[in-house]
Amino acid sequence: MVKVTICIGSSCHLKGSRLIVETLQRLVAANDLKDKVDLAGQFCMGNCQNGVCVTVGETPYSLTPENTAAFFAEHVLPLVG
Repeated sequence: MVKVTICIGSSCHLKGSRLIVETLQRLVAANDLKDKVDLAGQFCMGNCQNGVCVTVGETPYSLTPENTAAFFAEHVLPLVG
């Protein structure tokens, strides 16, 4: 199971975390990965300088709603093979 955690704190919310959550939910469903990808929300993760903080396992990333699909293809799909 790959754990993907999305910051839903106030700063990240203003940067589009809700749209990122919705996009990731849609991508997980479209790829039939509900049993392989665990999406979770967490309040401030302390890495909100650039974009919305998202972690895959322990690795942090900064996302925007616009680069979420590419992030999913590059960093999540390879882990669930």
